[in-house]
Amino acid sequence: MKRIFYIFIVSISTSVFAQQPAAEQYIRKYHKIAIDEMHSFGIPASITLAQGILESGNGNSTLSRKSKNHFGIKCHKGWKGRKVYHDDDAKNECFRKYKKVADSYRDHSEFLKTRDRYAFLFDYKMTDYKSWAKGLKKAGYATHPEYANKLINLIQRYELDQYDKSSKSGKRKVKKPKRKYRKEIFKSENGLKYVLALKGENYDIIAKQQSLWLWELLTYNDRENDVNLLPNERVYLEAKKKKSKTEYHRIEVGETLHGISQLYGIQLEKLCNKNRITMDTKLQVGQKLFLRKRKPKNYSTT
Repeated sequence: MKRIFYIFIVSISTSVFAQQPAAEQYIRKYHKIAIDEMHSFGIPASITLAQGILESGNGNSTLSRKSKNHFGIKCHKGWKGRKVYHDDDAKNECFRKYKKVADSYRDHSEFLKTRDRYAFLFDYKMTDYKSWAKGLKKAGYATHPEYANKLINLIQRYELDQYDKSSKSGKRKVKKPKRKYRKEIFKSENGLKYVLALKGENYDIIAKQQSLWLWELLTYNDRENDVNLLPNERVYLEAKKKKSKTEYHRIEVGETLHGISQLYGIQLEKLCNKNRITMDTKLQVGQKLFLRKRKPKNYSTT
């Protein structure tokens, strides 16, 4: 009996030690992708890595090996990519299949960023991994009752939170530099700080100059991805407001909804809501856009 017990303990110890290098190997292999996603989407690298380790079994699960799906994301309605079928909560469930692991990481970022039920997570600080972990469980990312604790334990065991302070290159970001590369920082009529882009600049360049995360600058300016900027294009350095001091704006030739939202320092979504339109709505010259109050029903904007 003692011998059986001894063998049992040895087998458990061997299993634990065998798992640790696998997790560390996973972290070394994918931490830079997690950091890159953090800068682009605002999801802590520690959370992304912990989920990747847990959901993919250190990249060794059947699902992750056959379909490069490291986050257990199911097909869901509207998925047009490749599919694979795998037993999970139910038998033969549909999961997303990717060409490479990096595609899985990007889809994970977009999955969290574009679904309303995860929107509240982005109100948490980048360094508050505990709230992120608990929030993911609350939002229903996984059904296991200990899901949040599992993520937190992985982050603490492997000190994954160190990556939440990393620059895009993967080097640890100790302090924000005091120097500002722009001499001229302007203020909009809404009291918001902004700079004017120079020829050849994009959001990533300005984010580095102003010691901001790329995802922060993209969010402030209602952009989903980094783009090349036009000379003298306005780039906000803080979150735009829900309304403007000006009551309304009349559309001129060549203007866009995004351009108008930048002109008045008003959030693009709020601008659309106030005028009962969508971001795809075609604007007409002379049309009146409300900037403060919601457009009354049956109100003519011409």
